[in-house]
Amino acid sequence: MQRAAQAGLAAVGAGAMIVLGLDLAYLAEVNPLRRTISEHGLGEHGWLFSLGVGLLAAGSLTIGASLVGRRLTATWSLGSLGLLAWSAGLLVTAWFPKHDWSVGPSLSGSIHRAGSIVAFLSLPIAALIIARPWRRHPEWRLPSLAVSALGLGSVLWLLGIAGAIVFAERSGLAWWQVMPLGLVERGLAVTEVAVVAALGVWAARREREGGRLRQPVPERVLPDS
Repeated sequence: MQRAAQAGLAAVGAGAMIVLGLDLAYLAEVNPLRRTISEHGLGEHGWLFSLGVGLLAAGSLTIGASLVGRRLTATWSLGSLGLLAWSAGLLVTAWFPKHDWSVGPSLSGSIHRAGSIVAFLSLPIAALIIARPWRRHPEWRLPSLAVSALGLGSVLWLLGIAGAIVFAERSGLAWWQVMPLGLVERGLAVTEVAVVAALGVWAARREREGGRLRQPVPERVLPDS
């Protein structure tokens, strides 16, 4: 399970570096303050964007499996299912390109948007649920607090976006015009990748020698049926 977590971390790191490389390569053409990361999926190197996001999804799944294998979360818990929803949402955004507004809205773009919403909402919730039972644990206190802090950071980004949408509705403006959407999305993406990395580092950590300090997972577990 520790090797699985390490492999997951490697996939997450590779995926993040690919997307970051695209951002840097097109810095002169794509305004990072206004243009979203998904813009890269519309260009000639869109396959690289899909590859990067796909690696991030695969790495997240592997880390989730490692967390379950080490009994840091239960198989059918809300936390593990949240991680699964995050990974599925990422795969949807990788497979379906966003709206190409030079042509107009599309079904693919609508599916892309739905996948991104599911992904961005699911991960911080999953992280907070997984970390909560371990905050007072003698061995896992620090990693659980790190995951909780990053999960809370993601929630704050999401609340900021929600606040901008509410303000835009009341002021009659388009919601993407009341904030630097590209910058906010990149801040949220960096924070959520950090959440996955923190979960991976936690799953890859060795336990102390002598004695079993782990307790049964006190998370809420969904019924089998």
